[in-house]
This record gives sequence, structure tokens and C-alpha cells, in this order.
Amino acid sequence: VRYINWDVLGILWGYGILALALDRSGLPALIANRVLSRLTRESQVLVFLCALSIFLSSFMANPVVVLMLAPLAIELAKRMKSSPFTYIIALAVSANMATTVTMISDPPALILATYSGMDFFDFFWFQGKVSLGSLTIIGLIAALGIAFVRFRNFPGKVAIQREEIRVNYTPLTIFIISVLVLALVPWNDLGDWNHPGLAGLATGLAALIFSRKNARLFLKGLDWNTLAFLAGIFIVIATVEQVGLLDYVDDWISGLNLPSTALYLALFTWGSVLLSSFIDNVPFTILMLPICANTAALLGVDPFPFYFGMLVGTGIGGNLTPVGAAPNVMACGILEKMGHKISLGKYLAVAAPLSISAVLAVHLLLQWIWL
Repeated sequence: VRYINWDVLGILWGYGILALALDRSGLPALIANRVLSRLTRESQVLVFLCALSIFLSSFMANPVVVLMLAPLAIELAKRMKSSPFTYIIALAVSANMATTVTMISDPPALILATYSGMDFFDFFWFQGKVSLGSLTIIGLIAALGIAFVRFRNFPGKVAIQREEIRVNYTPLTIFIISVLVLALVPWNDLGDWNHPGLAGLATGLAALIFSRKNARLFLKGLDWNTLAFLAGIFIVIATVEQVGLLDYVDDWISGLNLPSTALYLALFTWGSVLLSSFIDNVPFTILMLPICANTAALLGVDPFPFYFGMLVGTGIGGNLTPVGAAPNVMACGILEKMGHKISLGKYLAVAAPLSISAVLAVHLLLQWIWL
């Protein structure tokens, strides 16, 4: 039990509950309708769907975002008289690219925050430099540019009417307050109370209290399996570290004797992309953070470029296969139920350009700004 990072689990639990409350608040539907009612071309609709998925996944679990937006994507495809394949895959891939925008985007980002002591705003400006979240946003803008080029020849015309949608702004208020608490409370100065997970627990409890009618539904809908899996992974990785496997990996990496720090950054970034196509990003992140730190210590350099490159690589790398990340698995399941056959080539035609362009942009910026 002492190996489990309870702060990570507390924050994930709280924001998992809050994500379900935000879903039921009507706010995502309002945002979608207000923007879609102003668009005229199918290419614009597809790019907006990607952007909306990215935005929501920056604050909510990406499987929840896929479930939330999949009906909208299917309806849009029907209106455009297009195949839903591109819509659903683009939605899922975009959701999975936002995993490092904020410290609460995805478990690996939160694990980095608790491991390194970064707070919410440190993800945007850290050590006097543009940080991981800001770099990721720039990478995502590059990916959206590629998406616009990729989808520019889609011929459909848009005619969506503005609707009156009732919105409950209480979950949004809870979210804003919780972010301020996470970012502004000097946790490192609180001694025994240095547990940001308490803020996560308070966030979830507040969402349950102010959504009493749906409290049971939220508790039932929470992804308890992921929380249990993550707790187990903390124990497994601690065991692996005790038996010396991390030392073996450290020795192998240091034995490469690469001639420059830039090559190590490329190794951590693109190696993570490849490995995360087949390995879950949570255990990979827990395993790689100390390896990045030890490699940086051997080289006498700042470990944060390695942390950032590895995290972006493992977050987005899951997009290179249909089974590399939970959103992709869910998207493929939705399409298969609709009678669509999932081929790797057809999947990569949508996923690869967006994902690779985002990682490449972040890698180049890390090289330029942090090394």
C-alpha cells in the first residue's frame, strides 16, 4: 500500500466524477451547437470536431470525451452524407493527442506532476521557459493545420440551426475553483498536509453534492477499473525497481554513448512513440520517469526535456495502432458495431499525419528551447 501514489488516485477520482458532471451539464452541447451553427463546409466541421475533442480531453478523461462526442460525430456524418469512419477516428485520435495539455488531462501527466513537483500552471511556464502544456498546444495547432489540409476536399455543405440549450454552470464553477486550489496552494510548504489528492477528493465530493440527483449515476459510471489498475501498476513498478530492472535499463541507455544530448532527447521521444503503440502509457510513464532522471544525471543536464519528450511520445504514440489507446479501441468498437471494417491502412491514413506532426512539432521546440 505504501507504494501507491494516493494523490494521483485522489485527483483522478475527483476529476473523473467532475467529468461526468460536466458531460451532463449541457455545456459541451452548447459549445458544439454555437460553433457548428456558424460553419459552412464539411472540412471546417471535421477540424472543429478535432479541436473540440482536444479541448475537452485537456480537462476530462479521453474515453469519456469519445463517448460524449461520438453521437454528434455520427449525426454530422449522416448530414454530410459521408462515412462516419473519418469522423469517429479523427475524434478519437484528437482526444488521445491532448494527454499532456494540463496536469489533469491523463494519468501520465498527473504522474509527472506528482513525481517532479510541478503544479497546474507549471505545465504552461516552467523554469522561465515554455513548458509541456504550452508546447503540446503548439503541437496540436500544427496537427489541426494538417487536419485542415487532409480534409480540405470533403465536399459536404453544413446547415445546422442554432438551438436553445439549458446549461448548468455549477460543474464549471467547481472545475475553476479546483484548478485554482491545485495551482495556488503552496503544497510543498504544508508538511504532512502536502497531498494535492485532497483537492481531487474535494472536487469529486463537491460534484456529487451539487448533482445529488445524478450522484448514484456518476459513481456507477466512474471508471473504477482504471483506478484499480493504476494502483496495481504502482506496486508492480516499485517491485521492478527493487529487483534492479531499472538499473539494467539505465546501464543499457548509458552504454549507448550517444554523442549528444539531442540524440538522447530523440531516443526518449520517438522511442516512446513506438513502444507506446503496444504498451499502456501508465506503466510506461512510471517506469521511464526515473530512467529519464538517471540519464540526465549521467549527462549532467536538466531532466525535464527528457520528461517532456517521453511524455508526449507515450501520450500520442498510442495513436499509431487501433489498439494503442483506449479512445481508439472505443472508436473502432463503435464503427464495428455500425458494420465498418477496420483496416490498419485506412486507420493510419487518418491517425498518422495528425499524430506524427504533433510529436514532431513538440520535439523540435524542445530541441530549440530546452537544450
